[in-house]
Amino acid sequence: MTFSDHISDTTIEADDTVDSGADAPGAPDALDAAIADADADTDADERDERDEQDEIVEIVEVVEPGDLADADLLDVLDDDAEVAPREPSPYERPGDWFVVHTYAGYENKVKQNLASRVRSMNVEEQIFEVVIPMEDVIEFKGGRKVVVQKKVFPGYLLVRMALDDDSWYVVRNTPGVTGFVGNGARPTPLSRKEVEGILGSGAAVEPGQEKKVRPRLEYEVGEQVRVTTGPFADFNGAISDIDVARSKLTVLVNIFGRETPVELELGQVAKL
Repeated sequence: MTFSDHISDTTIEADDTVDSGADAPGAPDALDAAIADADADTDADERDERDEQDEIVEIVEVVEPGDLADADLLDVLDDDAEVAPREPSPYERPGDWFVVHTYAGYENKVKQNLASRVRSMNVEEQIFEVVIPMEDVIEFKGGRKVVVQKKVFPGYLLVRMALDDDSWYVVRNTPGVTGFVGNGARPTPLSRKEVEGILGSGAAVEPGQEKKVRPRLEYEVGEQVRVTTGPFADFNGAISDIDVARSKLTVLVNIFGRETPVELELGQVAKL
């Protein structure tokens, strides 16, 4: 057998193999089944996806816009709104606050003497501040209301200091000082409540808010006074009530033998 004959026989066998494979029973049926299974899986996936979308749609609730009159009003904070700064409380400053007793009427002189001694004895880092508590009060002069400054505690000073032997010696031996206020030999510092009650708390004051001024009480309930102005001028009577907030008082005036309560301004009466 020649080489060409061998090639021819091999080609014939290969063709027979291909033909026998194509004619094998059941091959087209298997392919069709595989394609059908793939289509079925795809249809199932699409149905599952549609079901999930349907469930999501059912959960979403559409709310119709209602009447704005039924809506709740909310507070809106304006970032640009001007907020009054808060000053630190006097109690939060370095040192403690102590009360020093002085000769009455010499408070200002004692304050000057103590300030001079602090500088001359180089204790600025131990004695920080000396304060004479003042307040604005209303007085009535000549029938007119006048605001004046008065000492809250005549005969006393407030000293903010770091207490030790040196600072105690400087304050105690200042001319005009009679001693510290406190129990025992060692002075007692003021509490936060006491300091803020006298000097203020440092709370922010609203813009345009006026400082409160209290009237000076020169009268007592039961005291006899004379009415100086108004329809009851020159009548005498006893004070039955004092309204500090309104700067008024009630005087029992004798009219036709009967005591009649008459409400008057503080400036409408005078002491007998």
